[in-house]
Amino acid sequence: MIKLMLISLAVVAVAFALLSIKLLLKRNGKFSSQHVHDNPGLRKQGIHCVMDQDREARERNGAY
Repeated sequence: MIKLMLISLAVVAVAFALLSIKLLLKRNGKFSSQHVHDNPGLRKQGIHCVMDQDREARERNGAY
């Protein structure tokens, strides 16, 4: 039981370390935004956040 807990803790620690590499190694490092409206590639394709799409549909009376 203890062996399994230690292995689980080690896996979680490695995953945490790998996820935070950018934060640790880069000066003023931070996670990039994962929101659709902050992604220039999606904006260029005309893809919006579902909340924005819902608001636009309601303004056009096209929401169901």
